[in-house]
Order: sequence, then structure tokens, then C-alpha cells
Amino acid sequence: MKRSTALRLSAVAGVAAIGGGIALGLPQENASAATNVASGFASANGGTTGGAGGTTVRATTGTQIHAALCNRAATDTPIVIEVQGTINHGNTTKVAGSSCNTAADRIELKGVSNVTIVGVGSGATFDQLGIHIRDARNIVVQNVTVKNVKKSGSPLSNGGDAIGMESTVRNVWVDHVTLEASGGESEGFDGLFDMKDDVQYVTLSYSILRNSGRGGLVGSSETDTANSFITYHHNKYENIDSRTPLLRGGVAHMFNNHYFKLNESGINSRAGAKAKVDNNYFEDSKDVLGTFYTAAAGTWQVSGNVLDNVTWSAKSAENNPAGPNLVSTTSVTVPYTFALDTAACVPTVVAQTAGAGAGLKVSDGKCAVTAAPTTAPATAAPTTAAPTSSATKAPTASATASASATAKPTATAQPTGTAQPTGTNLSIGAGTDGSSKAAGTSYGNVRDGKTTTVWSPNGATGDISIKWSAATKLSKVNIVGSNIGSYELLNGATGAILKSGTGSGVITIPATSLTKLTFKIKTSSGTPSIAEFQTYAS
Repeated sequence: MKRSTALRLSAVAGVAAIGGGIALGLPQENASAATNVASGFASANGGTTGGAGGTTVRATTGTQIHAALCNRAATDTPIVIEVQGTINHGNTTKVAGSSCNTAADRIELKGVSNVTIVGVGSGATFDQLGIHIRDARNIVVQNVTVKNVKKSGSPLSNGGDAIGMESTVRNVWVDHVTLEASGGESEGFDGLFDMKDDVQYVTLSYSILRNSGRGGLVGSSETDTANSFITYHHNKYENIDSRTPLLRGGVAHMFNNHYFKLNESGINSRAGAKAKVDNNYFEDSKDVLGTFYTAAAGTWQVSGNVLDNVTWSAKSAENNPAGPNLVSTTSVTVPYTFALDTAACVPTVVAQTAGAGAGLKVSDGKCAVTAAPTTAPATAAPTTAAPTSSATKAPTASATASASATAKPTATAQPTGTAQPTGTNLSIGAGTDGSSKAAGTSYGNVRDGKTTTVWSPNGATGDISIKWSAATKLSKVNIVGSNIGSYELLNGATGAILKSGTGSGVITIPATSLTKLTFKIKTSSGTPSIAEFQTYAS
């Protein structure tokens, strides 16, 4: 096991909140709460949208954040919480309610789903107060700084983790955040970004992690290996002793990160883990990739990385550095497309985009910086199952998904031979989103009441969702479409499969209340299209 070491610190050191309550209204300052779209593994497994489509509130204290969670109608009612100012122990208390489970010494997202926490303007600061995500799904944290969270000394919070996730967590996107400490374990700090006990489909993007003994772990022990499907991209790790991350089991993808001054070790793949490491820039660091402090080996696939003044230790029974000549020991396939900046430009791109208060800028995948996209990119690749690793060569990364060679889809006739539902089509006036859309088609076409306009995915498979601002009870669905092979009908908020089958037409399900319904096309017999995604109470 690795022993605690002293950290080498750098020499260079509207919606208005009223009292303890929250008043709703238009935001007075742009929080850019919904200007980015989740990427990486957070875009898989139904996607990660947080509280999009729900109520927006403004909070200036930790107590108000908890109150916003507790004042919802249910634990899965979507909400966007815009945070302004400094959140600390002095303004954070436990709040009770049927839609929350909060605590006084941390920001607690426990047993909840469909939540966005976003810093206003230049970002909010959580000072010595960690964010804890447990038994939760579909969470977005964006444009905030979390600093100096301690597990020993005073004050204590979140086991010393800046952001910690544990116990059956699915689909979390942490974007444009700054996570920092002021030392290592001996100074009272633990990890900056930790995951354990069944956490999956997480992306950390455009963020800064610095001045800590431990960057973060995936799995708390060599037997805690169910944590998987994590993406790290366009982040800067600076002055970190180790764990960037420590990966125990599972699959992780690291691309276009800038690792600077990793003092002891970097990406530590252990216990059968598989790390896909593409086009990163490692600088002034030691043992940036390998299996360290254990004989329980992990593996890695490497391509396009730059090693700038990187040193390596000698191999031993519990020390297996990947360098100095990086060679792949496995192959990993991911279920999404991604645009790779060349490694040489990564330090410049990350310096302009990463961290809270950076304006949510992103890379265009060609070493240029641009404003964040406001809609789902057409290159988003759908996924229908958990990704797998294999012994075959992974496909070359591409900035765009392959376009269909078939003709543009045409309008689809109403299916015949099946009794059609009666009553009000609840999709009219609702919201929509999806995994991708072919040229000339639109998500909104499936709820416009017309069979002359359609949506098609940008490929042979994909998904389309109907969304409501409040829980809506359904028992029948009518898909007016063509070329649809096998499908799954999902509760879009939880990922639960409500029905599976083949073709289009009427689908009957047990009466279910939900805020998002997803139709996932798993196979097709040509270019699939949907003209109408109709939903009915009975």
C-alpha cells in the first residue's frame, strides 16, 4: 500500500433567495445552466440531463440548496439549483422533507434524481464543504469550486472528499469545476473526486484538480470493482501526489487531459481495470501510467500521448510502470464518438477552457476553443447496453458519427390492424430530446401531431424521449414509424425497462407515472424513422 507523503504545494499560492426560503423568478445573472451537453460515458445509459426542464431556483446558502431539494413534489422531480456566492458550514444545515435526505456537514444529494447544481456567472464556491452523491441518478454539477474539504482536523466534511459518490449511483456529469485542497492526508485531506460501491456512467470534463495528495479513486478496495464506465477529458491535474485516478476494476477513458506535476504516480490501473488513454499531455511528472503499490494488475490502451519530462521508477512485484515506452496491454471500445485534439495543443486548450468561471468554453476537437453547444451534437453515438472491452482493436476516434448512405427518411403512415388508443395525446405540448438526429429531421417532429414530419437517428439505432415538467401517468404508447426492428421502452428518469418488442404500433404498459419516457431503437431494417411518439393515460 502507498504510504502518506507530504504534498509539494505550489509556491504561488432572477431567482432570489429570501431568508431561509427560496422565491422563484427569472435569474438576474446568467448561470449558463443548460448550455453544455453531457459527453463521454455520462451520455450513455439514457444520458445525463440533470434537472433540465424542471423548476429553476436560486440559492446563496447550503440550507437553501437543501430546502430546494426538499420542497420538490418527489425525489425525482427535476430541478435546477443556481448557486451564488460562498457555501460553507456557517450557512448549511440539515433540512427535512419527503423528497430529500440531507445532512448538516455536506451538500447531500442522497436518494434523489434529476438534479442540476450550477454556479452563477463566475461560479460559486463550496468552502470546506463537500458534495456527496449517494443512491442517486441523473445529476449534473457545473461551474463551481469545491476546496479544502477535510476528513481530520476542523471542520470535517464528506470524509475529506471534494466530490464523493457511492452506493448505486448512475449518470453523473461534473463539468467546468475546480476541485482543490491544501495538502495531503497528513494535512487532513482525502480525494478530490472519489467513486465507490457501484458508481457507473460518470464524466468529469473541463475541470481543474490541484494541490492534493490524492486526485481520486474508482473503487475503495481491490474487491470493490463494480464501479465502471468513467470518462475524464479536458481536465488539468496539477500538483497531485497520486490517483489521477486510482482505477480498481471497470473501464475508464482518459483523453485530452493535461497532467502537470504528478509527484508520485498518475493513472493507476489495478485489479483488472481497463484504462483507455488517448492524446493526453503528461508534463514534469513521475510514473504517469501503470499498476502501482499492488500486485493486482490492471491494463491500458494508449495512443497519441505526449511525455514531456516524465520519469519512471524500476519495475518490481508491486510496481509496474507503463513507461518509458508506452505500449497497449488491452483494447477498449467506448459507446460514444469523441473528437480528439492533438496532444501537443492540449495544455493550451485546457488552460483556456477548464475550471469554474471559464465561461463554459469547450474545444472544437481541432485545437480551437468555442462556446459550449446548446443542443445535443449530431455526433452523439447511441448506446443500448453497457460497453464492453475486447481483445480486438478499438475503432479510431472520430469527430462525427458515420452518416447513413440511405435516402432521407420520408413520412410514415399510421399503422393498421391495431386498435388505436383514445383520449388526449399527452405528447402534444411536452418536451423532447434524443441521442442524435439525422439531417433534415427534428426531435420535435414526433410530438407535432403530424405524420408528414419525422425524426430519425443519425445511424441505424438511437433513442427519442418525451418529457414532462411534472409526473404524468401513462398506460399506452403509439409509435407511428417505419423500419424499426427491436426496441425498448424505458422510464427515461430511472432507466427501467417498461416494455421491449419489435416494430411500431401500440404498446401497452402498466399504468406508470413518470417525467420522461424513452423509446430506444436497438435494431432496424433500413433508416428508422418516427413520425409520432404518442402517449396516453389509457
